Formats: sequence, C-alpha cells, structure tokens
Amino acid sequence: MRIYNTLSKKKEDFVPLEEGKVRMYVCGPTVYNFIHIGNARPMIVFDTVRRYLEHKGYEVNFVSNFTDVDDKIIKKAIEEGVPAEEISQRYIAECKKDMEGMNIKPATTHPLATQEIGGMIEMISELIEKGYAYEKNGTVYYRTRKFAEYGKLSHKNLDDLQGGNRSLLVSGEDEKEDPLDFVLWKPKKEGEPAWQSPWGEGRPGWHIECSVMSKKYLGEQIDIHGGGEDLIFPHHENEIAQSEACSGKCFSRYWMHNAFLNIDNRKMSKSLGNFFTVREIGEKYDLQVLRFFMLNAHYRSPLNFSADLMESSKNALERILTAVENLKYVAEHASLQEMTEEEVLKLEETKKFEENFDDSMDDDFNTADAIAAVFDLVKFANTNVAEGSSKAFADALRGKIQSLCDILGIITEKKAELLDADIEQLIEERQAARKAKNFARADEIRNELLEKGIVLEDTREGVKWKRA
Repeated sequence: MRIYNTLSKKKEDFVPLEEGKVRMYVCGPTVYNFIHIGNARPMIVFDTVRRYLEHKGYEVNFVSNFTDVDDKIIKKAIEEGVPAEEISQRYIAECKKDMEGMNIKPATTHPLATQEIGGMIEMISELIEKGYAYEKNGTVYYRTRKFAEYGKLSHKNLDDLQGGNRSLLVSGEDEKEDPLDFVLWKPKKEGEPAWQSPWGEGRPGWHIECSVMSKKYLGEQIDIHGGGEDLIFPHHENEIAQSEACSGKCFSRYWMHNAFLNIDNRKMSKSLGNFFTVREIGEKYDLQVLRFFMLNAHYRSPLNFSADLMESSKNALERILTAVENLKYVAEHASLQEMTEEEVLKLEETKKFEENFDDSMDDDFNTADAIAAVFDLVKFANTNVAEGSSKAFADALRGKIQSLCDILGIITEKKAELLDADIEQLIEERQAARKAKNFARADEIRNELLEKGIVLEDTREGVKWKRA
C-alpha cells in the first residue's frame, strides 16, 4: 500500500510503527453550528481510509477531536446569552447525527478540548522549560525560529513568511520576540470561559489542543495524521513544532490532506450565498448520495459540488442499490439452490474486480477507481444473473458487491418507502405532540421522517410534505 505523504511530497510505502496496528489522528470540527459540506469531506475521506485499513487486517486506533472552546463558539454563546458549553454540546450532538447519516463510524475516541486542559498546561510548561516557549503578561508564545525544521510540512521558508505572506498572529504582536511566534496560551477576557494556569486564568491556543490529544490517546508518535489541506499551514505545521520539540521524535510518519470542495466552481462562502450544511443537503438527498459523490473523486483532487453532479451521483448509486435488490429477489425466488459448474467458473471471474478494487485503494486510496471496480462487478451481475440462476450464485455476487461497498461506507440496502397514509398518520401524531408541548417527540417524528426521505414544511396552511 502506498500513501502520498504531504511531508515528502511523494507516494511512500506504508509501514506502520507497530506491525498490524495503525495509530491515526484526524482534526475534527469546531462545534459552533451545523457542519457544512466542506467539513464532511475529510470526515468521509478518513472514515474510508480507516475502513480500508481495517479491511486489510489492521487494528486501527482512530482519534478525531471536537474543538469545543473557540472564538466562534464564544461569539455564538454571547449572541444567545447561554454558556459556551451549551453551544458546543448542542452542536456535537447535531454533528454526530449528520455523521451517522453519512455512515461515518464513531472514532475509537472523540476527545473534547475542554476536557484535556490539564495536559495542555503540562505540554506548554515543558515547552517553556526547554526554551521553546515564553510568557509575556499572561500570554505564552512559541519561539518558531527555535524549531530548526519549522516549515518542513508546508514547504514554506521562515524568511518568506516574515515578509507578511501569512501572519501567525493571534494576539499581542508588540509583546512577541518575533512576529512569527504563535500563541500557546491566552489570558482570560471578560465573559469567556477560562481555566487556572501558572500564567494566570486563560485558555489554550488552538494548535496545542491537537498535539496534546494525539499524544494522550495515541502516544508520542503516530502513523497517520489527516485533515483538510487548509490545515497544513499553520495548524499542522505548528502541531509538528510543538510535539517534536517536546518528544524529540518524529510526530507523524504520514501526513494526508484532502483537497478543497468548491460549489459550482466557486469557493464556498456565506457571502456568496453558496454555503450548504450537511443538514440542508440531507433535506434534498439521502446522505449516502453525498458520501458516494465525495468518493467519486480522488481525495487529493479539488471537488466541485453542484446540483447536477449530485443528481448524477444519486442515479449512479441507485444502479448499485437496484442491482443488489435484484440479486436478493432472484435468490429468494430461485428454484435451484446450489451453483452449477458454469456459475462456479463465472464466480471465479469476479476475483479480478475485487483485485482491481484493492489495487485502486492500495494506490493512495483511489476511491474513484475503486468505485469503477464496483460498477464492473454490478455490470457482471446484471449480465450473468437471471431468473434461472441459483440461489448460491445470486447470494455470492450480492455478498461481493456489499462487502466492497461496505469498505467504502456505502449502505446497499434500499430504505423501505413509507406509504402516504403512514406519513399522514405520523404528521397527525406530530401535530398532537406539539399541541401537548411535547416538542421532543415532535422533533423525533420529524427526524424519523427525514431519515426515510420525507421532508416536512410547516406553513400557514398546515404541514406540507414531499419525498426528497
């Protein structure tokens, strides 16, 4: 298996630190709102990487954090007049719902930044002790120039950075020894959450969080560190500087980064009005379609999102689901139970599709080519299975398609469609629950219908519904 390593800018053979085991860390979202489809791409990509590693027989310790203390969370909390913790807990719960909809497996550990403050204070203290950090008026800074290899991941030169291409400034520029030094700890501001530290009350800088959580749950050295390419600099560069200054060891052997997601060939932004949350997409499509769409491109290729491409992905996914459903139907109605000699030989032919799938995934997780191998298998099944086929042959082909799709996290069972009468009955029950002020049940029914592809719209004329 070969992985493109951002550090070396080339594909390298994958050799784990410990035989048969993989330690993997992926930066998770900052939880101040519903996750957007840009957040969804690394989630889907690295969930698929994890699934394939498990398919290869590795025991994967997969850690992905939630950043639950941040300026954006604090801003939202102030706007709503609630504690920051209430905002973060609300959106962690919502994020987990969206992840479930995209069939993303829960991480081995989902650490929260606010629960790891003690470890952050310890690491910052160690960096000060070793001369890599210094304190000024309650703010602790990292001495960027002290770390000789700074810039090795982003392939940036410190002197070029000094020219102002990108500022690492978080606060207090005048207090810094060098404009490129970045913040490890910042003093408390009025109305913000804060923790006691040797440098006064305050909270950690963003970069230190991942270094500490990775070390606690995976050890000083890890196999794979993943995230979006927007995190290469400064976040991942700073993680390396912090972690390696403390341990004196290589922090992560392989650095994987997914490319950006554009909307209708433009960068996604709220100001352009092309900003979509996963929840909004889930109102129009089954989130399996979003997953399938994301995997149809190589993770290092920029991906363009559009309504046409989503429709195309929906239709393509439908071909797989229909093939699986047809094979199930043939198996259930077959008069012949065991495979014929001809079917045994035909089944042998399908090994090439499985080999093509593995070869594609072994080549830096090329999911686009892996999906092409799945379609070859689907085409083979559609061509070679008919009413007279044996149960064993239909079942074997269905099992092969399902196992490959499972590695990609694609669910092959079609969701049972609700009858109109059942929908109307659930809407009536929801209305009754709202009248009784049982809003939890009302939300439950809405989510239940949404999961089955039924979108509700509350209007002045009453509740309207449509199939997504």
